[in-house]
Amino acid sequence: MTPAAQALAAQLIRNVDQPAQQRAVRAPLYDSVGTSLARGTAAQQLGASIDTVAPGMRSCPYHFHHAQEEMFVILAGCGTLRVAGELLPLRGGDVIFIPPGAAYPHQIINTSDAPLQYLSVSTRQQPEIVEYPDSNKILMSAGQDGSHSLDLMQRRGESLDYWEAEP
Repeated sequence: MTPAAQALAAQLIRNVDQPAQQRAVRAPLYDSVGTSLARGTAAQQLGASIDTVAPGMRSCPYHFHHAQEEMFVILAGCGTLRVAGELLPLRGGDVIFIPPGAAYPHQIINTSDAPLQYLSVSTRQQPEIVEYPDSNKILMSAGQDGSHSLDLMQRRGESLDYWEAEP
């Protein structure tokens, strides 16, 4: 490959087995391994990762996005999609579409005794607000090019008055 082709490939192509994996563990409910695919590419509006959830575990807390839309493709295993207060069965080959908004809080749970692997694709609109109904938390983030210049996590109801500390 020419140097120009190599540079182009580095910006446009990722192999699912090459990026570094990051494990996220928080006992007793959360244990997953994720591989970010879009980081470092030319992607500007899409994020993608391969996530593997350990048996009996969850990938992340129950949440919903105000800006970002998500899609999940179950690659291997089976489990449960907790969404809008319901539990829906998942199996290999299922494609899940989660639009932004309070109507679709969601969480993927591995309810089986084998790993559950899925491709996660999302839009990366910023700024973003994510709400966590189980813990009453709110995450506010803003940034560009995959970096976050602002990440603020707080509980609902701990707001300051608009005029507090202003002259």
